[in-house]
Amino acid sequence: MPGSILILNSGSSSLKFALFDVDNPDEDGMRVAARGEIVGWDNEPHLLAQDDAGNVLKDQHWPAGLPDVFATVLEFLFVFADSHLGRGGLKAVGHRIVHGGSQHIAPAQVTAALLADLKALTPLDPLHMPRSIAPVHVLAAARPALLQVACFDTAFHHTLPSVARWFGLPRELEAAGIRRYGFHGLSYEYVAGRLAQNSPALAKGRVIVAHLGSGASLCALQNGRSIATTMGFSTLDGLVMATRCGSLDPGVLLYLGRQGRSFAEIEDMLYHRSGLLGVSGISGDIRTLLASEHACAREAIELFTYRIATEAGALVSALGGLDGLVFTAGIGQHAPDLRAAVCARLAWLGIRLDAGANAASADRISTSDSSIDVLVIATDEEAVIARHTRTIVDGQVA
Repeated sequence: MPGSILILNSGSSSLKFALFDVDNPDEDGMRVAARGEIVGWDNEPHLLAQDDAGNVLKDQHWPAGLPDVFATVLEFLFVFADSHLGRGGLKAVGHRIVHGGSQHIAPAQVTAALLADLKALTPLDPLHMPRSIAPVHVLAAARPALLQVACFDTAFHHTLPSVARWFGLPRELEAAGIRRYGFHGLSYEYVAGRLAQNSPALAKGRVIVAHLGSGASLCALQNGRSIATTMGFSTLDGLVMATRCGSLDPGVLLYLGRQGRSFAEIEDMLYHRSGLLGVSGISGDIRTLLASEHACAREAIELFTYRIATEAGALVSALGGLDGLVFTAGIGQHAPDLRAAVCARLAWLGIRLDAGANAASADRISTSDSSIDVLVIATDEEAVIARHTRTIVDGQVA
């Protein structure tokens, strides 16, 4: 299938994109022609695109107050992509869709029926779903003949056993969809695939993957399948994150409501003013906190590593032991001091960290006598989406 596949990975405040060229396949069957990110949607949008070697291909800024900003910026991206296509042209666009609910557990071609399902799922994740779906609608209007594929961030966790999905709530609520779904599934799928390629014996064992970015979660893998994860019904659950609270006693919400806080105020606080930002009062960016000498910054980092370690302990119990720990995503890949702090809290498991390898963010950062293999793997959600999209395109061609 010569041609190109455009991948759109939309988050709550930014959109990552990647253009894969199938004209010149590498060992994975595709080559990255360009990748980048659009940030500043609500202020001054900025698009930066680079080739796979890091050379800048496009650096575009827009002023604040741009009318119909989403459609305008996306159309610019589509025109940019058109100018870098392989000889077969643009075959399809693959999207990361944060929530697939209980039914959507595999990549699917976008249809009117699927879009209706996704709209109905929006209340499950009001922060991410509107931004996930918006590019699909823009493309459907601008290029209705173009194949679009939805890849669901929750799908990887459909292997969770029932006991790992349940909440202690009335049974009819579980039947209505109130259950643990799990997120960051495309990232975990990529890491599981890399483990199977590079460390097949470990991949068959008991592994905890720590996806640590502005959103953060842990996943327990057994033979490459998700059996437990820290995010649950929503992306608020589990670890303390950049601006999200993580696990919280629901009594706190009842108390705040009784004190006169509105639903909108509570929601804004939980999603945007809590986590590392809320605890430190300084920033939700771990780099800023690590560079700060303020006591509140140190306390926020301590809480972050404490929660990672305690949640990891729970996943060790779910797995019945541990063979490997993998750090991934922005913080997991680029913050050696934080990795060291987490591993120090988990030293009771027999983890021994190689300080030099950790400082260099090497692939393996544990010592030879460590009871647990500790790895750093750079994640690539866009590559996973591209592979799934190509499979659907190839199926149509066949």
